[in-house]
Amino acid sequence: MGLNFSSSSSREPEANCLRYCAGPFYLNALANQLSHHTTETSALAGSSEPDVSLRGRIEDFYELTKPRLSFLSVVTAVCGYLSADPIRDFSVLFSLLVGTSFAAGGAAVLNQWLEREADAKMVRTKDRAIPAGRIAPLHAFIYGLGLSVLGCFLLYKGANLLAGTLTAATIASYVLLYTPLKRFTTWNTLIGAIPGALPPLIGWAAAEGRISTLGWILFAILFLWQMPHFFAIAWTHRKDYAQGGFVMLSNADTTGRKVAVQSFVFCLALIASTLLPVLLGYATWIYGVIAITAGIYMLRPSIAFLKTDERDIAARKLFFASIIYLPALLLPLVLDLWLL
Repeated sequence: MGLNFSSSSSREPEANCLRYCAGPFYLNALANQLSHHTTETSALAGSSEPDVSLRGRIEDFYELTKPRLSFLSVVTAVCGYLSADPIRDFSVLFSLLVGTSFAAGGAAVLNQWLEREADAKMVRTKDRAIPAGRIAPLHAFIYGLGLSVLGCFLLYKGANLLAGTLTAATIASYVLLYTPLKRFTTWNTLIGAIPGALPPLIGWAAAEGRISTLGWILFAILFLWQMPHFFAIAWTHRKDYAQGGFVMLSNADTTGRKVAVQSFVFCLALIASTLLPVLLGYATWIYGVIAITAGIYMLRPSIAFLKTDERDIAARKLFFASIIYLPALLLPLVLDLWLL
């Protein structure tokens, strides 16, 4: 899951400023400036890298970082940083942006390195650079490990020890715990939501050097948000996950009833958690009204998800609602904390 170090899916488009300054995201800008040379390619998974154009090679390494998913981690880390109302130190914010970008990208690469055989079996992932043979597994491993180490180092040196340690813990739990558990237990989604919810704490730690109550509330919000979000993905792609050998609740529960019920319950818990900043006096009821409105917006497809005859359509609607929901909630919260 989610620095939401998590399973891949379409996310919000990256902001241009971050794509040019945040870690591995600069590769896409560089690729667009290079001339394209046509070459022959071969795509035997696990073989040595074929001859490809420099532009194509850069694009493949860029896509290995799962930029849209990694961008979500950067955004939630920045939300944690801003929510802590830090001293206006641009160097710390810059270290957070770049370090989190590197770490998130590195974890995504290592995840794909570990899952390259499974990815080769699934329709939506078989054309990724590693299973398609465009990047050798050893090169991907070195790339992912290098980005991860550099990201942790930048947060340790540019922010503080706690931020660097939390980043390392996020990468380790995502790559060494969540990723292998996807082959053994349906609990993987719940466990994977832990590293996926850590970026706000990384941002908070970078700002304060410790974690306050509101920081843990942000962790809870992101943890709970991931459950209906990824349950919707798992149900939509259940056949693909089964083909890849992943043990998902959507495969164990062929009717989808358990997936739908859990999605609904987690949506209710999510709405409750979003009101805690108001109830504990951190935010005003202006944010509270927005949180309730956004919660109802996300709850509606989760209710439709409970109906057997609407399950497939409702799962897709729930997924898209969850994408809109998170920025619609976090932006007003940050603005409320800063301005009101």
